[in-house]
Amino acid sequence: MRTLKVGIIGCGGIAQGAHMPGYKKIPEVEMVACCDIDEKKAKEAASKFGIAKVFTDYRDLLKIEEIEAVSVCTPNFAHKEPTIAALRAGKHVLVEKPMAMNAKEASAMVAAAKKHDRKLMVGLNNRWRADVQALKRFVDAGELGEIYFAKAHCLRRRGIPGWGVFTQKDKQGGGPLVDLGVHIIDAVLYLMGFPRPTAASGATYTKFGTREGLVGLMGQWDPKNYTVEDYSLGLVRFENQSTMFVETSFAANIEKDVFDFTLLGTEGGCTLDPTRIFSERNKTLIDISPVFLQGRSTHDIEIQKFAECILKDEEPPVTGEQGLAVQKIMDAIYRSAELGREVSIR
Repeated sequence: MRTLKVGIIGCGGIAQGAHMPGYKKIPEVEMVACCDIDEKKAKEAASKFGIAKVFTDYRDLLKIEEIEAVSVCTPNFAHKEPTIAALRAGKHVLVEKPMAMNAKEASAMVAAAKKHDRKLMVGLNNRWRADVQALKRFVDAGELGEIYFAKAHCLRRRGIPGWGVFTQKDKQGGGPLVDLGVHIIDAVLYLMGFPRPTAASGATYTKFGTREGLVGLMGQWDPKNYTVEDYSLGLVRFENQSTMFVETSFAANIEKDVFDFTLLGTEGGCTLDPTRIFSERNKTLIDISPVFLQGRSTHDIEIQKFAECILKDEEPPVTGEQGLAVQKIMDAIYRSAELGREVSIR
């Protein structure tokens, strides 16, 4: 099999903690260049992972003809431009989640991938969790029947990030809904078969982030520069008449952190944590508890699948269109919260 040569745009935590190690583990992949506006950070990453070329401008990286694909690992506000530029330069792209600041940007990225006939994949790695994959197998086998309702929670008790731009709306696009909700929404839609969203009603609250002296379990943030919500909720309607309730938080007075969902189907239901399936057989109610669910790093799986879809010329397993659908839902929840009424999703 030929060697896939890739470049990395953005050399921060997600690049060095997930993308670069993931590519390094694949024999058929060679990282030939990396880029970051912080030259020191880029050089340190290049030295750590054996990358020959270092740039501070992604446009220079994209001029390298031998590079077939890039990972865009920049902050949210810097996803759109490098992605579209890479697609225009003939590169396939894996862009970190959320794929953009809003659905308008995401739509432009999807359009660029189609125009230039390149693959666009979104880094929604939580669908590769062993428990999510186990439930997916049951769903695909028809064990849940028609899934008509989902309840999704991604909650932190005191988990406001104390680093990066997570608390700045102009750079992040939003708070826990954008940073955490994107994962649980994608996992649920993945199991539901990605029904088309048609409307959403939501609310957001900022009750902790702007206050001084609160406990920070993920470092201390600056309340004066906190411009996102710390709790959000939404009810989403789909074209097939199914619905989804979703809630997220950076901070809330709850017992513990939660990453969980409940699905209700005509033949069975399930929860993620604990991973259980509820059904009825032979006039008997039964609970099924999968055991010994062994899985690899979800980021390693994500990187491997991105490389494979290029080497085998297959459709990305997490498409730009799917990332756009998640983005539309988040946008609609925020818009509904602003207007105080349900909004339509087109």
